[in-house]
Amino acid sequence: MRNIKCAIHVIDLKNTCRWSSGRCESISFFCTSLNFGTPGKTEAKVNRVHPTTKRCFKRMPKFGAYKTGDSTLYSLIDNYASSGDISSLEKLLNQMKLEDRPLLERTFIEIFKAYGRAHLHEKAIDLFERMVDEFCCKRTVRSFNSVLNTIIQNECYHRALEFYSCITSNSMTISPNVLSFNLAIKAACKLGAIDKAIQLFWEMPARSCVPDIFTYSTLMDGLCKESRVDEAICLLDEMQIEGCFPNSVAYNVLINGLCKKGEIRRAVKLVNNMFLKGCFPDEATYNALICGLCLKGMLPKAIELLNLMVKNNRAPNAVTYATIINGLVKQGRSLDGVDVIKFMEKRGFGGNQYAYSTLLSGLFKERKFEEARKLWKDMTKEGIKLNEVIYSALIDGLCREGKLEEAEEALADMISKGFTPNAFTYSSLLRGLFSIGSTQKALLMWEKMESNCDMKNEVCYTVLIDGLCRAGKLEEALIFWKEFWAKGFSPDVITYSSMINGLCNNGAVEQGLELFNEMLYRGSGCQPDVITYNILFNALCRRGDISYAMDLLNGMLNTGCDPDVATCNIFLKALREKVSPPSDEKRFLNELVVRLFSNERLKGASEILVLMLQKFILPDLTAWQVAVQQLCKPKKIRAAIDKAWNDLIC
Repeated sequence: MRNIKCAIHVIDLKNTCRWSSGRCESISFFCTSLNFGTPGKTEAKVNRVHPTTKRCFKRMPKFGAYKTGDSTLYSLIDNYASSGDISSLEKLLNQMKLEDRPLLERTFIEIFKAYGRAHLHEKAIDLFERMVDEFCCKRTVRSFNSVLNTIIQNECYHRALEFYSCITSNSMTISPNVLSFNLAIKAACKLGAIDKAIQLFWEMPARSCVPDIFTYSTLMDGLCKESRVDEAICLLDEMQIEGCFPNSVAYNVLINGLCKKGEIRRAVKLVNNMFLKGCFPDEATYNALICGLCLKGMLPKAIELLNLMVKNNRAPNAVTYATIINGLVKQGRSLDGVDVIKFMEKRGFGGNQYAYSTLLSGLFKERKFEEARKLWKDMTKEGIKLNEVIYSALIDGLCREGKLEEAEEALADMISKGFTPNAFTYSSLLRGLFSIGSTQKALLMWEKMESNCDMKNEVCYTVLIDGLCRAGKLEEALIFWKEFWAKGFSPDVITYSSMINGLCNNGAVEQGLELFNEMLYRGSGCQPDVITYNILFNALCRRGDISYAMDLLNGMLNTGCDPDVATCNIFLKALREKVSPPSDEKRFLNELVVRLFSNERLKGASEILVLMLQKFILPDLTAWQVAVQQLCKPKKIRAAIDKAWNDLIC
């Protein structure tokens, strides 16, 4: 600081500066004293040293010591952009505009990046549109791609596609390159608009753009996420024909998509293909295969693959093990997951928070309460770092077990350790209190939640309304139903079903039917499921209105919703007790089976067929014929054989 002041003082008093081509010769003393380097590099370095240097640079023109050049301002723009000082950046930009300073496209690209980091993508778009008219800077595909990338990084995918369409229209002079297409395809895939992405892909040759590995990988990933894996695999063949050879990323996308579909055999074939093409599996490849094997319930094979991973010098990490544990829990095999945790510890990998919370939740859901408690004790004993998710899993499990006092103690311990309960925590406690009949206590807890409105989300309201309906507190449930709407929440099928159940159980069947019709009116976002229909079937059959229930059943079948065992039992009971003389149960079930099989709804039809055999109600010849025709189609037989081979090989 002292050196800076002395330098300025010397320049001011002695006035020994002589200028040549806009540079001060005596500036060399000033640069050397501050270790800036040679005079020729002054402008570029001053702005990257210290804020004090900027103040000094502003004062120097007043002393007649230095004239600010364009390169100085470019350096300042870079400095402001990298530090995120948007206000100073815009002031400097306006200053350069007023002084008619030339601005390079490279400078604008730095500004676009700064806007992107500050989540100001609309400002980037606005500046891009003003580049030519206000700053006389020609726009090229480089600045276009920079703005497009900025929008996508801010996850505004609709806006990105709008911007892309606007700029690449015939009225604009900018022609997109491969990167432009890659960014647009990425935005479309993120939106789930895979057909739009494919359309962009087919437009590339017309724009003299050749798809690269990133184009194919992005599109294949989008197709796999939309369960269109076969199309993605066709792209793999196409890219090789076009001379673009896949890398491990492209293969991993397809392997992951196949494993999620449970097609392990095809995934293994792709791994073999990787080796033939000179690509070697990495951690992502192994993780995808291990996850697929766990989802298929093939734990021994998953462990074998884990050992092979280690043998091939691919070190498994916490993600690999967590993948195995998550797959086991989804298959209802949480105890096997505990064994994996122990296996991890032996190999020097401690279980992470995600793995433990998944296991704890799984054990409680499988009603293995003692094992869950033992796992909790082991966690605390081994010093596992706890968080809100693990505590919430414990509280939810204790509520499922009916240990509400212990759940409340766990909540108090959670808060005392500085963790904030979330909506899942409170909804678990509310559900637990209602399950043991503590309706008043549940309402008191709801009042305590009043201080934190974020906790009262759709899930919590649904639990509260369902609990009140089950407790026969219909008036209170209706009050909260109105409050739910007043807060701007949108009910889902569970919320509607809970309210309809409460109304029907309290004899207000007509009101329940009104709510049901309201669901249908709301469209595809909230269509009734088989549980909703069963609630209404039960209510209508109880009051003897079986013909209305039959009409409703026909409507259910027309909407594509399949009946289940509970549906059949409701109608069988009604036909047996409410119809005089008792109707033919066998005829009802036979007609239902034939209708479902004829419409290729095999799962629902098969369940009813099994129910008939369990009840010793033999299907007639027509039902058997339709069942055999549908189940024994060549494609289905081929699929069954492939599945059998897949299970044998894997």
